[in-house]
Amino acid sequence: MGVATKILPPQGKDRALLARIEKEAGTSINLCYQCGKCSAGCPVGFAMDYTPRQVIRLLQLNLIDEALNAESIWICASCDTCSARCPRGVDIASLMDALRREALSQGKIKDKKVAEFNKAFLNGVRNFGRTFEAGLLLQHNLKTMQPFKDAGLGLPMMSRGKIRLLPVKIKGREQVKKIFARAEKMRGEEE
Repeated sequence: MGVATKILPPQGKDRALLARIEKEAGTSINLCYQCGKCSAGCPVGFAMDYTPRQVIRLLQLNLIDEALNAESIWICASCDTCSARCPRGVDIASLMDALRREALSQGKIKDKKVAEFNKAFLNGVRNFGRTFEAGLLLQHNLKTMQPFKDAGLGLPMMSRGKIRLLPVKIKGREQVKKIFARAEKMRGEEE
């Protein structure tokens, strides 16, 4: 006969962490009744260690560390298919995003390349108002100590007009920078 496990609601620090994640995501995990529509429609669910439904279930069972260590939160494409399909209005995509931010802040990331890619992407958007693919790859590859990883792809992609050597700047870059400054200020106030 198996060992019985008693599941308790989150206490103290875990309750505060879960409340913060829910507030950041703008959704409640308690609305989820595990119908599975989110997981059935997830285009990257096949590659996840936990489907979106299972990630929510981990949080419902107070297995917050397990959810923060899940590869699924990094595989999530934030396409909003799960959120759109949820009959209870749970914004699962925002919840996955909040879990990613929390995992980053706690240093719970197995593959540091993911965090470096995230930083490089956001730096491009902050500086140019949109992503700059060549700069993104260059910055990411230098930070992850693989400087020549994509070198053979650059010239063919440039010759076909797929990537540019120099970044294209959008109008309204100052507004984008203000958004980043406001987000950083809000993040500082939370901590």
